[in-house]
Amino acid sequence: MKKLKIDKDKCIGCGGCEFNCPEVFEINISSGKAEVKKDVNPADYQEAVDRAISECPTKAISYEE
Repeated sequence: MKKLKIDKDKCIGCGGCEFNCPEVFEINISSGKAEVKKDVNPADYQEAVDRAISECPTKAISYEE
């Protein structure tokens, strides 16, 4: 199963991923960086996740095998 990964070094905390798919992504208030929510299956929101990945301005979101 593919797992979503956010590169914290690339993430600028713009909130685009959270806007596109709030069911999967959230901005951590402490770090100001995006995170993948726990206990959520991104595959359930595949279209919105793909949109968040493609629209990320720094290309910080990807899948790891």
